Amino acid sequence: MTTELHLPAPVSDDPVDSLSPAQKEALQRGVTKIVALGAQVGVSADQMVELLKAGLTVRELLEYLAARSGKVV
Repeated sequence: MTTELHLPAPVSDDPVDSLSPAQKEALQRGVTKIVALGAQVGVSADQMVELLKAGLTVRELLEYLAARSGKVV
């Protein structure tokens, strides 16, 4: 008697791969808006990525950008 082993399909390390097309579109719109805000206040997309890699949460990044713009969040 043999036992078959059914393994799930490999799981991607990229969480975006598990999003629906509508979710991906919404995520893209959000990122585009954040990058535009960053550009307005003098923070490049690369600088924002570095801030996130350094441990800032997305909420903290938005607060930082808002503070640089002079707007209260």
